[in-house]
Amino acid sequence: MKEECLICKAPLEYLETDRDMECAVCHRIEKSKTRCVKGHYVCNECHTAGMDAVIGLCMKEISKNPVEIMEKMMAQPFCHMHGPEHHVMVGAALLTAYKNAGGDIELQPALTEMMNRGKSVPGGACGFWGACGAGISSGMFVSIVSKSTPLASEAFGLSHLMTSKALGRIGEVGGPRCCKRDSYLSILAAIDFAKEHLGVEMEKPEIVCGHSAHNNQCIGKRCPFAAVNHQR
Repeated sequence: MKEECLICKAPLEYLETDRDMECAVCHRIEKSKTRCVKGHYVCNECHTAGMDAVIGLCMKEISKNPVEIMEKMMAQPFCHMHGPEHHVMVGAALLTAYKNAGGDIELQPALTEMMNRGKSVPGGACGFWGACGAGISSGMFVSIVSKSTPLASEAFGLSHLMTSKALGRIGEVGGPRCCKRDSYLSILAAIDFAKEHLGVEMEKPEIVCGHSAHNNQCIGKRCPFAAVNHQR
């Protein structure tokens, strides 16, 4: 068994109902279904500590490749194999690559908005909401660049279409969850979407996953990014 709990490295378990959990780091009490088998819980805020570095990292980027930008974020100390940090990073990587590819946005306020929105999606949304936070993050990206609001017409529709396309790709592969796989699927869907609907063409690379050794639930050959599926 590889590492899971950030405190003791024990495996995680998911409960049937929400319970009051005390964060083992900051002692904040919040409701959650997730803890490790030894009872430890780490709140979303502590799990994503240091994630504010995303804005500075993205502001220095010149790449038009959101996967490349995402990989740099994944290499940062604040990013774990799984966690709600991905709910921010997907949208942030897309906003940055979109801007660098000619998208008409002010990047810094867009990234700040992405941070605020993405952090509102809790860990475990993929399994408990039926909507992976990485996929939702791609919809937030389109919502931000199109200036969508609940009263918008075209922008409202576009952001929902984006989310549905990302979640569709995630659903086709199936579970169990992998934050890296679902982030890649969402970004690739968004690259295609931005080209078709927003007229901005970001770079679209071939992705070969380098994270499988750290994922207890890796689905192996079923993953479209598994190294074995890219051997020639």
